[in-house]
Amino acid sequence: MQVHSATGPGLLESTYQACLACELRERGLTVRTQVPLPLVYKTIELPVGYRVDLMVEETVIVEIKTVASLLPIHHAQLLTYLRLSHRRVGLLLNFNVVHMRHGIKRLVNKL
Repeated sequence: MQVHSATGPGLLESTYQACLACELRERGLTVRTQVPLPLVYKTIELPVGYRVDLMVEETVIVEIKTVASLLPIHHAQLLTYLRLSHRRVGLLLNFNVVHMRHGIKRLVNKL
């Protein structure tokens, strides 16, 4: 919410990603950006180009959007990233909202 309050809506996803990573690191969290996520098909690892926006503390995946409204495909994307990475919790953040509280969705894999 701090990032959204400081910048407001209307910027690029990459801008929010950089600002959010900076904010989380300032708070003492370990954050990796644009984390490669391979796809394992049968027993073969395929480097197909999936990238997680933010990986926080090697536990939480954060997917950043700047869209008019979140669609089911956005939820599906994050759930797929959670499944492929064997993580359980993810946050889907849409910064293209007036109030950030309306742009936060928490998703859980296999609970």
